Amino acid sequence: MAKSKYYVVWEGKVPGVYTSWPDCQRQVDNYKDAKYKSFESREEAEAAFRKGWKGIWGAGSGAGGGKTKASAAAVSKTEIDYDSISVDVGTMGNPGPIEYKGVDTRTGEVIFAKGPISKGTNNLGEFLAIVHALAYLKQQNSTKTVYSDSVNALKWVKAKAVSSTLVRDASTREVWELVERAERWLQTNRYENKVLKWDTKSWGEIKADYGRK
Repeated sequence: MAKSKYYVVWEGKVPGVYTSWPDCQRQVDNYKDAKYKSFESREEAEAAFRKGWKGIWGAGSGAGGGKTKASAAAVSKTEIDYDSISVDVGTMGNPGPIEYKGVDTRTGEVIFAKGPISKGTNNLGEFLAIVHALAYLKQQNSTKTVYSDSVNALKWVKAKAVSSTLVRDASTREVWELVERAERWLQTNRYENKVLKWDTKSWGEIKADYGRK
């Protein structure tokens, strides 16, 4: 079961403490220089809200002045680029059947989807989703940003090659064929799109999330 998070909006349409990312997002979408951050507990969130974003950002300490693992981090200085595609993978076991999709980060509208693929891993699915997004955007002559929440998949895209321990046999042939095709695409195509890590701590779950945690 997913762990509950609390979202503080210091500067937004209606500042306050929110118990879900969609509620928080409504306050910060299209709000210039919005200031907001997620916390692990209501107590931390309420104390941080009272302290103000400058106190959290500038002091480098948590609510009440003591260091804490969640609130020690500065408020994210990077704003979400909503003119982008966000990707995510859905798994049923890891390894196990996988599917992935890319959505419009602003609206959540599904732009493409693939699967189920008979057997793969979370990271391989994320890798395929990123490359699918890049290939799609290249066809559209678009330089939109692509977001993923997988550190490993982002590394593989940069290296233009995956490094996975998933066994190669009849049960994984489908995913490995797709991965090899994606690697070839990266090695033979150029793109100007930014491929960025989604800041889950600050922004909540990525828009393409399957909600299976």
